Amino acid sequence: MPYNFDKYIDRHNTSCIKYDFAAERGYPQGILPFWVADMDFRTPQAVIEELTQRVQHGIFGYTDPKTQYQQTLSEWFKAHHGWNPSKDSLTITPGVVFAICTAIRAFTKTGDAVLLQQPVYYPFSEAISGNGRKLVDSPLLLKDGHYEIDFTDFEQKICENNVKLFLLCSPHNPVGRVWRKNELERIAEICLRHNVLVVADEIHHEFVRPGFSHTVFSSLSPEISEITVTCTSPSKTFNLAGLQISNIFISNPELRQKFRREVAAAGYSQANSLGLFACEAAYRNGAEWLNELLAYIEKNYQRTRAFLADNLPQIKIIEPEGTYLLWLDFRSLELTDAELDRRIINEANLWLDSGHIFGQAGSCFQRINIACPWSVLKKALQNLANTFNQTEKPSH
Repeated sequence: MPYNFDKYIDRHNTSCIKYDFAAERGYPQGILPFWVADMDFRTPQAVIEELTQRVQHGIFGYTDPKTQYQQTLSEWFKAHHGWNPSKDSLTITPGVVFAICTAIRAFTKTGDAVLLQQPVYYPFSEAISGNGRKLVDSPLLLKDGHYEIDFTDFEQKICENNVKLFLLCSPHNPVGRVWRKNELERIAEICLRHNVLVVADEIHHEFVRPGFSHTVFSSLSPEISEITVTCTSPSKTFNLAGLQISNIFISNPELRQKFRREVAAAGYSQANSLGLFACEAAYRNGAEWLNELLAYIEKNYQRTRAFLADNLPQIKIIEPEGTYLLWLDFRSLELTDAELDRRIINEANLWLDSGHIFGQAGSCFQRINIACPWSVLKKALQNLANTFNQTEKPSH
């Protein structure tokens, strides 16, 4: 492969939150981190070259995207997702969580109900509660190792709580579901019937395993597009989170105007200039790199699956359909969340994301990031095996 994803790159002493802030966040110094959703891989060379050229220019003043930026985005989404959002629909924000919080403030009032589906990316809950809205949960159902939507409960919760807005995680983090088109259509039908706006977090939409296909929620129909805020970013796809650039698409002019007013009220205007340049370079020249990255992550998954089957059969993987985050089921160990966390942190020396932070339904689960060289991931898995087995077994 022209891209060496096996190469270990030391990220210590670069002020990254993944490796350099364990003590500040209450974890032992030297713990192995597999929590936050960024990758241990270098971004595509085309992005590095673009940034190098801009840095050598030496001036980093206020910057706005030109038409070419919007055209590059349109071409990417059309080629990769069969979706062609209008250029007018684009608003740039410094992140998807920023956009979600902005949408909550723009489209709901204090005390209004906002729906989510736990276990789900925990900043969703913080965005709702932190902005004084009522959190309503329609939990996903775990059936035979597979998560499903309880559509009866979903609609009932909307009606009972007069829900104004729904936060859709698609693909779903942390359970790894890539929602089928018919599932999204049922969500859309219910939301249209009850006048519920949808904020679709689609930041992981490039990370879809073979055999599955991501459907952009807004692309279902013109009617759906009119009630949807689509949140995208190159940050997960190309490992650019620190450059703080997200592309938010809202086709409904009235909603878009409300959203932009709220963005302005937060004091945000021009985007990070290097983020703009990196985003455009990634979408213009990063497809080959991404294809090889996806193949490597799939290989990491298959190795992880085999390792756990051979060494830790008591720990079950929820079969992922997308993302580079695995949802591990530790319930058979019959440990409390606190005891499970203690053993993983202090005995396995691993920093994972504890399942309970994703909601009550995440109790006794853990989330692990597999977007790293296999040598690093294999050490984490061996640490788990050494901790939860009395005897060490051979690894793959």
